[in-house]
Amino acid sequence: MRLQHHPDVRAEHPTLAVGTLQATGITPEMPVDLEKFVARATRRLADGPESEFPEIQAWRRAFAKMGLKPTQYRCASESLLRRLRKEGTLPRIHPVIDLCNAVSVAYAIPVAVLDVAKISGSLEVRHARGDEKYVTFAGTVEHPNPGEVIFADEDGQAHARRWTNRQSGHSAVSATTSDVLIVSEGLHGTAAEDVRLLIETIADELRRP
Repeated sequence: MRLQHHPDVRAEHPTLAVGTLQATGITPEMPVDLEKFVARATRRLADGPESEFPEIQAWRRAFAKMGLKPTQYRCASESLLRRLRKEGTLPRIHPVIDLCNAVSVAYAIPVAVLDVAKISGSLEVRHARGDEKYVTFAGTVEHPNPGEVIFADEDGQAHARRWTNRQSGHSAVSATTSDVLIVSEGLHGTAAEDVRLLIETIADELRRP
């Protein structure tokens, strides 16, 4: 599975760091260890809210640059950290999603998990034309706003809207998913190293028996 970022997106966000991992043999019964990652995030939140984290501030600046109100549209890691701070737990959905969510809050960096079988051809992170199709988790169909940053496949299916804000229900991991593409993106000063470590962490966890 090939993923690329359009040159215009990279030009507008020169600090962008990207990490990808394709994993096979995913099952709903796979064991995952989440507590150490959740504990790491909880310790960091004890020193101050997620809005003060440089990783989150960088995404807030990017969203503002895209014309989005940062407190209305949050990157995925901020939404998870906010939920963890308020409720003390993260949602349990599927082992691979649960693992990636836990690692996401530990690093305060967004992590997307997509079912490869639902993606047509390669993926590109680019500005929307406005005619792409986005399926919500409720099953309704939307069309991204022209200029909005999306994850688009070769059939014009939008697998994420507003960049790292919300994934599509079309390629969401399900009980029948066996092959996933994991994508992490950071914009803060140390993003290149942090994203590399994040992807290595997920890979190590998925290799555990």
